[in-house]
Order: sequence, then C-alpha cells, then structure tokens
Amino acid sequence: MISRIPLRAWLAMAAIYLAVGAAYWPALRGGLLWDDDAHVTRPELQPLAGLRRIWFEVGATQQYYPVLHSAFWVEHRLWGDATLGYHLVNVVLHATAACLFILLLRRLAIPGAWLAGFLFALHPVCVESVAWISEQKNTLSTVFYLLAAWAVLDFDETRRRRSYLLGLGLFVLALLSKSVTATLPAALLVVAWWRRGRLSWRGDVVPLLPFFAAALGAGLFTAWVEGHLLGAEGADYALGFLARCLLAGRVIWFYLGKLLWPSNLTFIYPRWEVSAAVPGSYAFPLAALAVLTALWRLRHRSRGPLAAALFFAGSLFPALGFFNAYPFRYSFVADHFQYLASLGVIALAAAGWSRVPRRLALQAGPVALLVALGVLTWRQCRMYRDLPTLYRTTIARNPGCWMAYANLGTFLVASGQTAEGFEDLSRAVQLNPRFPEGQFNLANALRAQGRMGEAVARYEEALRLKPGYPEAHDNLGTALFSLGRTPEAIGHFRAALASRPDYPEAEVNLGVALQPADPRAAIACYERALQLEPGDFAAHFNLGIALRIVGRLPESIRQYDEALRLQPGSTAALNNIGVALVDAGRRDAAIARYEEALRLAPADAEIENNLGIALAESGRRSEAIAHFEQALRLQPAYRAARYNLDLTLRDAGRTGP
Repeated sequence: MISRIPLRAWLAMAAIYLAVGAAYWPALRGGLLWDDDAHVTRPELQPLAGLRRIWFEVGATQQYYPVLHSAFWVEHRLWGDATLGYHLVNVVLHATAACLFILLLRRLAIPGAWLAGFLFALHPVCVESVAWISEQKNTLSTVFYLLAAWAVLDFDETRRRRSYLLGLGLFVLALLSKSVTATLPAALLVVAWWRRGRLSWRGDVVPLLPFFAAALGAGLFTAWVEGHLLGAEGADYALGFLARCLLAGRVIWFYLGKLLWPSNLTFIYPRWEVSAAVPGSYAFPLAALAVLTALWRLRHRSRGPLAAALFFAGSLFPALGFFNAYPFRYSFVADHFQYLASLGVIALAAAGWSRVPRRLALQAGPVALLVALGVLTWRQCRMYRDLPTLYRTTIARNPGCWMAYANLGTFLVASGQTAEGFEDLSRAVQLNPRFPEGQFNLANALRAQGRMGEAVARYEEALRLKPGYPEAHDNLGTALFSLGRTPEAIGHFRAALASRPDYPEAEVNLGVALQPADPRAAIACYERALQLEPGDFAAHFNLGIALRIVGRLPESIRQYDEALRLQPGSTAALNNIGVALVDAGRRDAAIARYEEALRLAPADAEIENNLGIALAESGRRSEAIAHFEQALRLQPAYRAARYNLDLTLRDAGRTGP
C-alpha cells in the first residue's frame, strides 16, 4: 500500500497533519476533564502487574477496553500525568484516521477522496473525540477499524489468506479499543453491495461470519458492562421499544443536522422527553423511513446515496437508544457518538461536490468551507481547556444541564471555592431532585462548611434515592461520627463495606470509629484496608495509633515510618512516632522527630509540649521548660503544658511564674 502512494499524496497527507495540528492547537493545552482520571492510568494500575489487570480483570478499568487502556498505560510510562502527550497522541490518531479514510475512498474509486479526508479532519463535530483525552477510544478504534477495512477489501480483491487474517486481527483490536466498531462487518456488506449491486452468500457473507460473531460478543459484553458496572439501568433508562424507535429516528436527524450545520455544539445536550403519546415524535422515524425508501427507489440510478445512508444509520446503531449507555442519563446524544458514522455522510458530500461540472463549481468553495470548519474547530477546542471552562460553556449553551452544575460545583468546592461551589450544587439539585450524586455532592459541600446536621439529611436523601450507595454510607458515617453518634456511624461504615467490600476508605473509617472501644477490631480494619491499598497513608497512620494503644510499640513505629515514607512532611505522623518512641524508651530518636516536626510546624503547641516531655525525661530540664513555655504562649489554656511546666520547674528546684 505505502509503495504505491505518490509523492504528491504524501505531501497532501502531511498537509492534513499540519491542518489538524493548527485547528486543534488550543486542545494541546487542555487539562483533565470529567472521567479522564479514570483513563489516564490510575496509580494501582501503573506497575507492570497493572497491565495484567487491564487485560484479565473486568472492572479494573472503567470499561473493558484493554487495547485502549494498554495504550494509556504505555503513554503514562512515557509522560506520566502531563496532559500534552495524551493530546498529541489523539491529534495524531485523528489525522491518521483522516489519511486512512482518503486511501480507502481512493481504493474504492470514490471521487472527492481528498476533500472528504480534509472535511473529516477539520469538522468541528470531531472536536469532542479529539480534544477530550478519554475519547482516545474513538480515534484509536477508528484507526484500527479503517486498517481492518483496508485488509478485508484487499482480501475481497485478491483472496489472500494473510489479508483476511490481518483484517480479522485488526478488527479485534478495534473492538478491544471501543466496541462501537462492531458495525464494521455490516458496513463491509454495504460496500460490497454498492460495488456490485448484489451480495453473494459464499463470496461476501460467509467470510464475514467470524467478524459478526466477534462483533456480537463484544456488543453484548459492552451492554452488560454498561448496565452492571457503570449503572446504566433504572428509571432513567426505562423506555419501551416503541419509545426507543421514536428516539432512534430523532437521534439520526439530530446527528445529520449537526454534520450539515455544526452550530451550538456542546458537551452535553438537553435530554429529550420521549413519549409515544406525542404525535410529533413519529415524524422523525417516518421521515427517515421515507428518505430510505426514496433512496432505495433511486438505487438503479445511483447506489451511492443509499449506501452512505445505510453506513451512517448503521454505524450509529449502537448509540440510537436501543441499548442503554451510561451517558443517556444526561442526554441521548453526544458529538463523540457520531465520530465514526460521520464518514458516510462526508464521503457522499465530497463525492457529490466532485461531480458538479467544473464550469459551475466555485473553485474556491471547498477551500473556503475547510477554512471555516477549521476556524470552528479551533474555537470549539477552547471549550475543552479545563473543567470550569467546559462546564460553564455547557451551562451557557444548555442552562438546564444539572450534571454540569453538579460537576462544576464539586470542582469548586474541592478547589476551596466553597461558596460558589455550593451555589452550583444547590442549582443541580433544584434542576434534578432525583439525582443521588447531586445530593451526595451537596452534602459534601455542607460538611465542608461545618453544617453537619444539614449534610446528614442530604446523605440520607442520596441513600433514599440510591439504596446501597457506598460513598454516601461512608460519608454519612463520617458526619455522624463527628457529631458523636458513633453507633450509627459504625452501622453506615459497615453498610458501605457490604455494598462495596473493596473500599479501603470505609475500612479505615470503621477502624477509627471502633478504635476507642475495641482497638484490636480497629487493627483488623486497618490491615484489611492495607491489603486493598498498600499505599494508603491513613491506614498506616491509624494502624500505628492502634498498635501503640495495645502496646505493640515496635510494630507501631514501623507503621509510622511507612506513613512518613508516603508523606514525609506529615507533622501528625512525626508527632505520633515521637510519642511511640518515648514509650519505647528511645527518647533521643523521639526528640529528633519532634524537632523535625517543629521545623515544619513551628506554631504547634502539642508538638512543643511533647518535645518538652521527651527533653525533661532525658534530664534536659532547661530546654524542656523553654518548650513548655512556648506551648503556653501559643495556647495559654493548654492545661497539659501548664502541668508539665510546673512539674519540671519543681523537679529543677524552681518556682513557676
């Protein structure tokens, strides 16, 4: 294939890479968005063993796309959490897909191939797939999809076994990057019919049966993952078959409209109300059927328009609403759902333009169109710069988007902008009171403001809307524990673990609640937490406390040492290891730890007092007195420091002030 590409074609493809790079320049500076942190390899998957989990442990990654997550794993090895590398890969993959699209159209002798490739490369409906790191699943899977199509077309022409096996292998890689590529075998049948006007069972259908089997398996498995692991089930997805048919008709026209007139593109579109009782709902599917019927009648004049329509609708089929997808909770449509499907309409439009007589065609028309699309893409990319920009732009274009308000509010609260975040979270709950995550996030904001009673009520509402919600149980337990309602808190920590046994934070919180009355039960909780998350600072720290309480001082000190390895600047860990070292009779080591803690926190009265105790027990009474006095200057009502000062002064034969 490569040896037959002329120099002019290489130069034109280089122009595509340059044009894509220019159009997507603003995206290169973009940060992590929405679920990007679930795709940019999480810490527990970053070691070599994580690669095994990516392939063989369903649920280790957000969706079971092991080729995609292996690519992210390799990328993380190359540039870590720096987002520039991920964006560059996505831009290169998109430009590569555009070039492969051109080569396929040229192989099929479809006119306007170069125009089609540039249209796809620069069309703003592709921005969501290219500027959003998570959607590398789209760009990567499309590259495999197009390569697989090329190999199968080569097999169709030459009947070479190696081309067939290569095509099947590339198709499996596409499925394991994103299962929406399962539509490839049906698309290949459409191409075969378009080329020959008929289909041969033995020549066209039988060779694709393994492809259809792989596609069916991947599609059913993805549907199971969406429902059971991602939560795409419940009232938000309760649509009957007729309603889904009505929805599918509207979805097709929506995507076609955005392709032909890409205005007001946004991250989350309004979610339509779909009802079979509304007569107007039937217009969309009926219009689609009417167009397909007309194209069928025109097939003897030209099969191209019908083939393009079938490719477009068929490639959209996984996203038409017949199968539940988690994003349907917010909207039934998203720009990234039509990334692959857009190729059919773009190819038809480019071929149609190429057939316009030269004397009538405005030669500058395609150039002007591409420039306009490139500018729109450049502007659309700016929306994906960072989380606040993404959600604020979404709200401006879709004021009823409760999810955008909720996520923006959560981000602002986490960034310390509690008042602004609280307003956005409150607005999200007003727009959708049945949103359990919204109630949960609002409760978190209330807890951050110290409004524990109100936070408890919101957590309870989240649990009413979503029984068994583990994070809500855990945070409600934390709020109740802070209010002194320890038995209730313990009950909610246990409920969190019943819903999600692999929940180290809940294990730690349960241990903290159990520790005053039963430190040995607390130790068991911390140890379970460390089995789940060996690098959990809180588990090591609290295990150190519990082990000291039961007198296991050497083990306690080891746990504090591990906590300090994880967080070297933790003054709490330095203070506590000092206490354990004093108990173990290692006063000089304790003094060194306290002094290190004071360098980090020079205004901490408790550390001053503890250092004073260690110094006094070491016979260094003058230094001890100075530290007790400093503790009292920092905290005049500190009774323990007053007692220790008086005791040390008496032992030194001096009278206190």
